[in-house]
Amino acid sequence: MPHPFPDFRLTGQVTVVTGGGSGIGRALAHTFAGAGARVVVLDTNGAAAEQVANEIGSMAQHAVADVSNEDAIESVMEDVARQHGRIDVLFNNAGINRRNTSFDLTIADWNAVVAVNMTGMFLCARAAARHMRDGGGGRIVNTASILGISGGWYPNIVYQATKGAVVNMTRSWAVEWAPYNVRVNAVAPSIIRTPMTEALTSQPDVVAKFEALTPLGRLCEPADMTGPVLFLATAASSMVTGHILPVDGGVLAQ
Repeated sequence: MPHPFPDFRLTGQVTVVTGGGSGIGRALAHTFAGAGARVVVLDTNGAAAEQVANEIGSMAQHAVADVSNEDAIESVMEDVARQHGRIDVLFNNAGINRRNTSFDLTIADWNAVVAVNMTGMFLCARAAARHMRDGGGGRIVNTASILGISGGWYPNIVYQATKGAVVNMTRSWAVEWAPYNVRVNAVAPSIIRTPMTEALTSQPDVVAKFEALTPLGRLCEPADMTGPVLFLATAASSMVTGHILPVDGGVLAQ
C-alpha cells in the first residue's frame, strides 16, 4: 500500500543533523531515519553522536566536528557528498548558551556563543548549500528561538542576539539561494527540555513560571519539534521558504 502522505517522506535522501547527539538533534535524527532518510549525526561529542547513530542502525552514521571550525565543517560536508553523491537536507541545529546579564557576561562567553550559534550556523549552511546548489537543490532548516523574535523572560543577551541573527540569516539565504532551488526555513521553539536547559527546567518554580506564560500550559519537548522540522525538510513544504515557524505553545500569539 502506498504511504498515505508521500510528501512527508525522505526515502533515499541524505540528511545532516548538527547537534545530533542530544536534545532536538537526536529527536530529528530518529525522525529523519523513520521517514526513510540516510542520516549523518554530527556533534562535537563523538560518543554521543555515535550512540545516536547506533540507536538508529544502518541508516545512520556519525561525524565529529566543531561547527565553528570552517575547515572541519567543509571537510565533513565534502565527505558526506562524496560518499552519498549529494546532500538533500541540513538540520542546522547545533547551539550553546551562556546565560547572564549584560553587565556580568564576559567577552569570552560572548565570543563562545557567537562562534557556535552564529558563525557555526553560517559555516554549516554555506558548506551544505554549495553541495545542494551543485546537486539541483535541497532544504535547510535552522534552529532559531522565540527569543530571537521577542524580548526575553530573563537576562540572556548573547543567546537572544545570536538567535535573532539566525532569524535574519534564514530570510537572507531563502532569497539568495532560491535560484538554486535551495529552500531555507527555521523553527523557533520556546524553552524546551534539553540538556542545554536542564539548569532551568530542573527547577519546579521556574517550570511553573514558564508554563503559566504559555497558553498551552506546558514546556516544549524535543518530540514537539519533529513534525514541524519534518514538514520544512520535505516536499510537503515545497512552496515555503524564508519562514520562521514558532513552536511555542502560543507564547508569541499573546
